[in-house]
Amino acid sequence: MALFSLLVAILVERLKLLPISWQFDHLLASYHKSLFGDKQLEREPMMFLALILPALATYILVWVVTGLFWGALSLLLWVAIAILCFCHQRQREAFKHYIKAACRGDAQACYHFATELDAHSCADSVSESDLGAKVGESAAWINYRYYGAIALFLIVLGPVGAVLYCTVRFYSEYSHRQNLALPIVDALLHVLDWLPSRIFAFGYVLSGHFTQALAVWRKKSFELTTPAREIVIEVAVSAEDLPEVSPAPVCVRPTLALLQLSKRNFILIVTVLSLLTIFGVVN
Repeated sequence: MALFSLLVAILVERLKLLPISWQFDHLLASYHKSLFGDKQLEREPMMFLALILPALATYILVWVVTGLFWGALSLLLWVAIAILCFCHQRQREAFKHYIKAACRGDAQACYHFATELDAHSCADSVSESDLGAKVGESAAWINYRYYGAIALFLIVLGPVGAVLYCTVRFYSEYSHRQNLALPIVDALLHVLDWLPSRIFAFGYVLSGHFTQALAVWRKKSFELTTPAREIVIEVAVSAEDLPEVSPAPVCVRPTLALLQLSKRNFILIVTVLSLLTIFGVVN
């Protein structure tokens, strides 16, 4: 079910078939607004409840539909949750607008869309000549945060794991956008990211320059406190030879090179999952 759900989710995401109002982050925003509030979540018990409730509801749904109609309802639930978790049109639109702005030489618009694409990139602090590489790093990170990590959680822990990860990620992003100090969120996300980020980064090792990337991966992977973002970006950059910067106001060559590396890495994950499914390791 994991492989089939993943392939359907990728297809739906690529074809933009799911309206934004049905995408997971939008649904979580409504969930947060309806059941909680910023003030309530300043207390750890309420924050924990907000994080665990969607995963708990998913677990109950999975348990209720297990075995019904010869497993058809379970399959539909897996597919539906995979689609909800994988569709991220906001990031796709921001990247598309960034490329268009770069092609027309609009540096100010490039800075704006780079920040919208990845709020943690600090794009405003880099020069125009370095912006392409910075956005390429963001593309490598976003490919993990919004696609790779979800795929790994779906494969290992099923819909419950995917929903839990997306919920924690949503509240982490929300706290940074709103300048809130939400308790336990970032610490929990660090724990959830620790192993998947290292697995995904090793995919970059296999998808790019093996020797260079492996040296960085070995150095960073066994440090308990190394942030997931740091290891994913540094391994990705070491795995790919970035092309020379063109004289254009904002060069997109480094961005596209790291984007291609990210695509190869995700194809590798799907291929490995297919093999694991064939040999019965993953059902």
